Parts: sequence; structure tokens; C-alpha cells
Amino acid sequence: MEQKPSQTLFDKIWDRHVVQQQPNYPAVLYIDRHFIHEVTSPQAFAGLRQRNIGVFRPKQTIATADHNVPTVDQHLPIKEELSRKQVETLEKNCAEFGVELYGLGHEKQGIVHVIGPELGITQPGQTIVCGDSHTSTHGAFGAVAFGIGTSQVEQVLATQTLLQYKPKTMLIKVEGDLKKGVTAKDVILYIISKLGTDGGTGHFVEYAGSAIRGLSMEGRMTVCNMSIEMGARGGMIAPDDTTFAYIKGRQFAPAGEAWNKALENWQALYSDEAAQFDTVYEFDAADIEPMITYGTNPGMGMGISQQVPTLSQFTAQESASFQKSLTYMDLNAGQSLLGKKIDYVFIGSCTNARIEDLRQVADFVKGKQKASEVEVWIVPGSQAVLRQAQEEKLDAIFSEAGFRLREPGCSACLGMNEDKVPAGKYCVSTSNRNFEGRQGPGARTFLASPLMAAAAAINGKVVDVRDYL
Repeated sequence: MEQKPSQTLFDKIWDRHVVQQQPNYPAVLYIDRHFIHEVTSPQAFAGLRQRNIGVFRPKQTIATADHNVPTVDQHLPIKEELSRKQVETLEKNCAEFGVELYGLGHEKQGIVHVIGPELGITQPGQTIVCGDSHTSTHGAFGAVAFGIGTSQVEQVLATQTLLQYKPKTMLIKVEGDLKKGVTAKDVILYIISKLGTDGGTGHFVEYAGSAIRGLSMEGRMTVCNMSIEMGARGGMIAPDDTTFAYIKGRQFAPAGEAWNKALENWQALYSDEAAQFDTVYEFDAADIEPMITYGTNPGMGMGISQQVPTLSQFTAQESASFQKSLTYMDLNAGQSLLGKKIDYVFIGSCTNARIEDLRQVADFVKGKQKASEVEVWIVPGSQAVLRQAQEEKLDAIFSEAGFRLREPGCSACLGMNEDKVPAGKYCVSTSNRNFEGRQGPGARTFLASPLMAAAAAINGKVVDVRDYL
């Protein structure tokens, strides 16, 4: 019997989903799950109308409203005209084309990359796409998940397939134990700070090693979520008992005999021992401390005990971009961020708005009071997370600390709704991007973990959370 060549996890899933492949052409890749939201779907549906065709397999597409939704008074009409129009257009399109919609007011509404996993829709071995770059989040379950453009959204709606060139593979191993106060968010910010925002370009990344295996599913989602910030096509982690325990019993997860059959398939999803990756990196968990960004891309990050780099640490080509980012952030080369006064704290986004994140923050701030000059927004990732937080009385802890627990949505992750950070103000944010104007025109963003954000909120300035644990 001929022995199969060793394969990576990515190769195994990819090969199972190739419908057709011609030499030197992209593969026709079958898509198991398609998530859509209000921002990147209107033109796709318009394209279907123009061609006079329907959605090929509507039951494999799930829609929700998240980017443009307000996070207060969601029962009232949306004030911003463009946001209101986009959400209404999504409602009309889903009704016309027979697509399931978890819109505003629906008990399952939430950020698209939060609701997929929590409902059990996201499962190992799947191909998953969405017109949103952070679709890589779903890779935490051992799925090939990646963001697509609007024209590709139309392609999937029309055919349930996608034309894709196969990316290269990268293995990133993090071995050892994480130190006190170091979270999954710090792990991925550390990796991006080392590899840069283009370090993963052209690759699909698999994360492995004891530090990765030790993460909860929420932590794994945080790591995979930010793979895109180092230029990777996506990120993934081989499923294991932690994965299976998370999925079991969820609404759309297999049950009974179907569960046993699915589990048998999922347990075979791992990279073979002799599998060859195009690129391999290894990191020591002991080297990672709580991280914070200082610039205007996620690669401009450093350990909290370190100083902003100096020009001498960059090439001539890099130094112009570095200097521009410091001017925007109104920071100096070589300075420490410890003690830097802040104005806002945002805890939320598809990176860090799950119940584990909220529990961690509540545990830290219980019995404490936020700094009077800091505005704190806590935005759960879904209606389910909000209900859970209320059942566990986390909302009371937040309220007593002066934090505001809002309603689900993408919120201040991006300036596309009413939750914007004013120009010139500093925000410690648990989101994934710190680009110029990302949180609002002129807003200045420090990316950090929920723990670091909570500590900053209490102290009114950037601090090392380890001093308060």
C-alpha cells in the first residue's frame, strides 16, 4: 500500500476542498461556511441581481449586523444615516435572497467572529470565509478561515466556491509557560513585533507549542484573529480536547452519533510529524511580557518595561515611517510609556470581547474605581456574552468601578459607527489595529490586553499590570 506523503494541517484541509485544479491556475475551492455583515455584502447582492441569479446554497451563509451598529439604545432607530442605510440594506437583501440574519434585536446578534464559534457554527476542518480580514479568528478551531473582498463575497454567494491560489505554510511555535500577567494578546503582539507587519505575507500560519496548547479557546481565537496583522493569509491551531470541549453542546454543533463521527474526523486534523513548512519560527514564552504598541501599526509594539525605539534601530527606509508614527502619536524616540496619561479605554472587538475577557477585567477591577478623567467602554462581542455577563453580575462590578457595559457591536475598534475616540485623545484599546484614524479621525491608540487596559483605566495612565496582580 502506497504511503501518503506527510502533510501539514493546512494541506489536509485545503486538499479536501479543492473542486478543480489546473496547473498554473487558482484552485476552485469549496467553501463550507460563509459569514456576511452589512459593510461588504451590499455590492455582492447587487451583482446577483444584475445577473438575475440567487444564492446557490443559502443555508451555508449566516448574516449579522455588527460594524455599523450603535452600542447604546439598540432598540431605537440608528442615528447615523449611512450606518442605518447599510443595516437596512442587509435586512432587505437577506429577506430577498433567503439568508438567515441575526440582525439588531435578535438574540444571536453580535460580532461575526464571536457568534460563529459561540453558536457552534465554526468547526474543525472547515473552509470559512467572510468579507472581513479578521475571519482568521475561526482558524483557532483548526479551520482554514480567511477574509475575502466584496467581489469574492458575490462569487461565494453565487457558487459556494472561490478561486484561490494556494498560499505557502508557516509554523510558529511558542514553547514554555507564560508568566504572570501575560495573556494571549501579549503573545500575538510579541510575535508581530518580532516578525513585522509583512512577516507572514503569502503564508498561512499554524501556531503550535506548549504555550499555545495551554491557551483557552478564547485565547486561541485572539492569537489567530491578529494573524492578518503580520500580513498572513490566516492563522490556525490544530484542534484538541480543549477545542472539542468548547464545541460540544453548542446549538449548531453535531450531537449524538453525528458528534461521535465528527469527533473521529476532527481528531485526525493535525500536521504530520514529518510535514514540511515553507517557513518556521520558534519563540520562548519566558521572553514575553505584557505588551503595548507605541506607533501606528500593530508591529510597532514593545514589552511594557521597554522604551520606544530610537531612529538608529531602523533602516533609512523604515525611519521615515517610524518618525511619522511618533509625530502622529506625539511620542519621543527612547521614551518609556509607563505613566503616560490616557483619556479612553476600550475593551471589546472581535479580538477581545468574549466572556473570558470580560471576566478577567471584572476580576481585576472588583472593588476598585476608574480614574475620574478616563472614559471606559466595555462592549461585549454578542448578545450571548452580554446576557452571560449580566447573569454573572459582571455588569454590577463594572458599574461600581465606573465602567460602562454597552450593547454588542464592533464599536470603537473602527470609526464606522457612533463610538469614536476624539482627535488627539489617547485610548488603550483591546482591538487589533492602531492605524492613524482607526478609532476616529486623529485618535491615538495603544493596543494592549484586557488586563493592561483595565489597569490603565483604574490608574488613568499606562502602567505595568504585573505591579497590581
